[in-house]
Amino acid sequence: MTSQLLIYESAVPVSSARHGEWSVEVGGDYSFSKGVNSVPLMAVEFPHAAAEYAIVFSGTTEAFIPAVILGMRGNENLYLAPEGGWQGKYIPAFVRRYPFVFSSSQDGKTFTLCIDESFPGFNQDGRGQRLFGEDKQPSSYVSNVLKFLEQYQIEFRRTRAFCDKLKDLGLLEPMRAQANLPSGERLALTGFMAVNRDKLKALPGDKLAELIKTDELELLFLHLQSMRNFSAMVERLGGKQQPAPIAEPPIAPETKSEPAARTKK
Repeated sequence: MTSQLLIYESAVPVSSARHGEWSVEVGGDYSFSKGVNSVPLMAVEFPHAAAEYAIVFSGTTEAFIPAVILGMRGNENLYLAPEGGWQGKYIPAFVRRYPFVFSSSQDGKTFTLCIDESFPGFNQDGRGQRLFGEDKQPSSYVSNVLKFLEQYQIEFRRTRAFCDKLKDLGLLEPMRAQANLPSGERLALTGFMAVNRDKLKALPGDKLAELIKTDELELLFLHLQSMRNFSAMVERLGGKQQPAPIAEPPIAPETKSEPAARTKK
């Protein structure tokens, strides 16, 4: 579970018996995300994220999901400030939902609210928001968290349906991005996919019309436009970017449940 959830170290079900006296203080410190160079992105987030992040598709050709690239090296988040702040106007919902997360039953029909007990803001000192009231019932704060995660789960299902359509249309291909640093170090980010423009242009009229009707064509254009943000990311490294991300031969399958961006030197 923890390996699939990226930023979560010790996610356990929230209960009054275990957490009746606990509180959560959520501030502007996102240091928990320092070890990831990509996080999942829901389709509904594309319009908000496309201006600042490179949006790609991560996973395998059989099961993939959109993701935003946060760094050119593995375990490096270039959007994290030294003091722990987030250097971006939009923060992906995957990051914002921390330290909470849903765990699901094997049949995917039952969801349980969990919290990462390793989160520094998780405390018994009364700082922040209580998880339970004196009556041992979930607080209004927890109720709002549940609403947020329920909506996230809805958007996740919609995003998977969107990805299934891209799979059926055969629009994605493996890609890689390159950067040369002043130190002479060369970085190559691989393990992700992007829409092939030529394949998109070659779609039959009825397929394009369907994408337009569902607003999914707009999502594809936002994705393609966002690829230019690799330039800004390389600038954060103080490097010199190659002209554009380029196609590469098919790559080995990645773990389907987590972003697969990785680096080569």
